[in-house]
Amino acid sequence: MRFDDQVAVITGAGGGLGEQYALLLAARGARVVVNDIGGSVTGTGNCPAVAHDVAADINRRGGQAVADTHSVTSPEGGQAIIDTALDTWGRLDILINNAGIVGDAPLEDMTPARLQPLVDVHLNGAFNVTRPAWKAMRRQRYGRVLNTCSAAGLLGAENMSNYAAAKTGLVGFTRVLAAEGARDGIKVNAIAPIALTRMLTHSIDGAGAPDGPAAQAVLDDLVGQYLRKLDPGLVAPVAAYLTHRDCRVSGEIYTVGAGHVARFFIGRTRGVYRPTLSVEDVRDHLDEIRDETGYTVPSGPADEMSELFAVIMSS
Repeated sequence: MRFDDQVAVITGAGGGLGEQYALLLAARGARVVVNDIGGSVTGTGNCPAVAHDVAADINRRGGQAVADTHSVTSPEGGQAIIDTALDTWGRLDILINNAGIVGDAPLEDMTPARLQPLVDVHLNGAFNVTRPAWKAMRRQRYGRVLNTCSAAGLLGAENMSNYAAAKTGLVGFTRVLAAEGARDGIKVNAIAPIALTRMLTHSIDGAGAPDGPAAQAVLDDLVGQYLRKLDPGLVAPVAAYLTHRDCRVSGEIYTVGAGHVARFFIGRTRGVYRPTLSVEDVRDHLDEIRDETGYTVPSGPADEMSELFAVIMSS
């Protein structure tokens, strides 16, 4: 599966998952814009050299890449990133929104100053870069967009309300763009990666030291037996497929780690219908409402409304 003559923009590609995406797509023939400001995992500082280093590595290997060091956190930065692709190669086929930072804290310590930077990078950042990319893709009636969400938001994780909120916002963003892009040949999906990157290491370190030698031994065993298997390079094939012209799905979420791939989806139980629904009805039938037997996966709000009307009419 090749990407010859295609152009990809990958944000946060100066290391970790983004670097692996860039290396794989370039090895398969894509021309890659390696975007990264080179900040820390918490969003402080910058080191433009990281984007240039990855681009240089790709070029040394016989691929084609250019570095871009604009920030995703402003509309001007997002436009500049896409302009780098258009000015260099005249087109844009693939966008991978991968840039991200972390800033864990319990909710009582989660100030607006902790929330806003993560929203700016993850959610606003994806919007800022995707909007100009979308215009280019619609002109050529083709495109692939891959957003990065997280199990921390889909399933919940302590001390990550800022990260989870921003990441789960991208689920709605993905679903809407998949619907809007269908008529123009644009497919949009999301990936929830599990990989041993700076972010995961930071979160593990932030959890504090284990309580005693026995707990430390358990953590050491976890690192040795499990975490080392979470090679970021094993996430890249899923990102590559979801951005390939042969990809046949859109609006979906895939979780991947250590070579395992699965799909997250939003389901709807059969529930209960009471024309004169009361609080007591909800209490008395909660188990039936929650029963997953015979669940459905609506494709969108109209599909869900159709299910509701079908229940009403059949009763």
